[in-house]
This record gives sequence, structure tokens and C-alpha cells, in this order.
Amino acid sequence: MKRINIGLLGLGNIGTGTYKALEMNRDIIVARTGLDFEITRILEKFVDRDRGITVPTEKFTQDPQTIWNDPEIDIVIELLGGIEPATSFMLEAIKHGKHVVTANKAALATNYEALQTAAKENNVMLRFEASVGGGIPVLNALTTALLANEYEEIVGILNGTTNYILTKMTEEGLEYEDVLKDAQAKGFAEANPTADVEGIDACNKLSILISLVFGQRIRPEDIPTTGITGITKEDINQAKADGQVIKLLASAKTQANGLQYAVAPVRLDRSHPLASVGNEFNALFVTGNAVGDLMFYGKGAGPLPTASAVLGDVIEISRAIAKGSAYDI
Repeated sequence: MKRINIGLLGLGNIGTGTYKALEMNRDIIVARTGLDFEITRILEKFVDRDRGITVPTEKFTQDPQTIWNDPEIDIVIELLGGIEPATSFMLEAIKHGKHVVTANKAALATNYEALQTAAKENNVMLRFEASVGGGIPVLNALTTALLANEYEEIVGILNGTTNYILTKMTEEGLEYEDVLKDAQAKGFAEANPTADVEGIDACNKLSILISLVFGQRIRPEDIPTTGITGITKEDINQAKADGQVIKLLASAKTQANGLQYAVAPVRLDRSHPLASVGNEFNALFVTGNAVGDLMFYGKGAGPLPTASAVLGDVIEISRAIAKGSAYDI
């Protein structure tokens, strides 16, 4: 049985979830693929942190060169987060002939061309399903099963933190600051929630989606972006009185004068499919000229849901490796 060796960059929440999911479902994955998978090296400086998993100490390294230079490693999973050093590490892995899987929307949105170009030049595969929808298999569907469509519009709730806050403000009549504290206490919001509540996270995801769906490169800084910090209880109540709800939406739509795109709070009629997407859940509403309207729904974040998408990419690449065809034209 062929074994696929993996180098893992980062053993934080998502890295831990990925390691755990692989161990938890190893027998199922092996039975379905006929391949074995092993995380052989982990770049992580906090070796002794209690993560609820058992990792042999010899797997840890603080020198990324030990991963680039290991000829036995087939795939590198980047789960460090942030733009740097994550981007440089991915580029280095690619230059050393490693296939790369990442969940890093910030690095991808900022350096999309450089990463894609490097992957093509070095005949390796770059996969990033988890970067937009977490556990929701959005990108795979849009670029495979739905590829025969000309896309007309995509609109989605792409950030669970802001959706949780707006849901609680709507259902419980709470003020923004009170719900934010609750979200932080429950782990739905970071101690510094700026990237979420100011719409930056959703903007990065929209940039990636536009590149894949519409074939246009729109950098995050060029997408008009408004977060939810200005939404008041009065705004919520007025929307409710009008039979509507407020959601932070990331949207892109083809129009006569070109592609229009934005991230902003929007009032939706309660009859709209996205209006019922609550709490930390995400959803993407897609319109194609052949398929019509579709909606993808599920957990857009969290260690295990994100790990599901990460490992799905790993399995896709590994099957291509086994066939000798692990390169996208």
C-alpha cells in the first residue's frame, strides 16, 4: 500500500483538528482510497502544549528546512494563518516540489497570483478548499460539477462570528457590544475580533471566490468593505418591523457595466434562503445560467469541519500522485 507522507505547518486549533481527524478516521480513509497517510513532520515551536492528542516528539521540528529538504514528504499542509511567514513557506515548499494544501484565506487572497504561478511552474498542485467555506465543499463544487455554468451571481454569509453576533442581536434584542463579549467567551470571536467584525475575513474569501468563479483578480483592498460595528439594536428592530433581517453579505454579480462586488451588512427579506442561516453557520448562494439557484450551507469554521476540507484536498492530491498525474494544467 502506497503511503503519502505529509509535512504539517502549525499545530494550532486547525492543525490539531487535522491531526485528530486523520487519526480518528484513518481506517475509513485507507479503505476508501487504498492509500495510507502519515504526518511525518510538524513545524511547531510550542511542543509541550496540551492539545488532547498524542504526538510523538520526534515529529516536531522548529526548522522548516527539514520539511522542504525531506524527499519523502509529498504534501505540505499550511495552517499557520496570517500572510507571513505562511506565504513564503508555501512558496518554498512549492519550489521544492511539494504539493500544498492550505486553509489560509489571508495569504491566498493577498498572494493568489504568486502562489498559483509557482504551483504551475513547479508542476505541483495547490489546493485550498477550507479557505472559504471551512467544512462546506464550495470550491470543489464550483470548479468541478458546476464548471459548465456561466456564473451570474454569488452571495454568501462567509463569516461565522459576525453571523452569530447578528443572530443574537436579532433573536434576543441585545446590543452589539454585549453579544461580542458573549461570542468571545464562547470562542466564536477572537480576543481581537477586527478581521471578523470589520468584514476583512469575508473580504478575503470573496476575493478568492471571484478569482475562481469569474476569472477576475480583485485584490481584497479593492473590494468595498463595511463591517458590522455600526449596526445598532435600532437597526435590527427596524429591519424586523419590515419583515427583514440584517446579514453581513459578501457578494459579486455580473452586470452590464461589469462585475459588481462588495462586503456589507444587507437587509434581506425573511423569504430569502440566506435569511434563515443563523448563529455561527455559513452559506453561499450561487446562480448559474444552466443550473439556476443553489445554496451551500454548513459549518464554515471550527477545527474538525475545517479539517474535513483540508483532508479532502490531501486525498484528492494523493489519488493524483498514485496515478502519476498530480499536476493541474
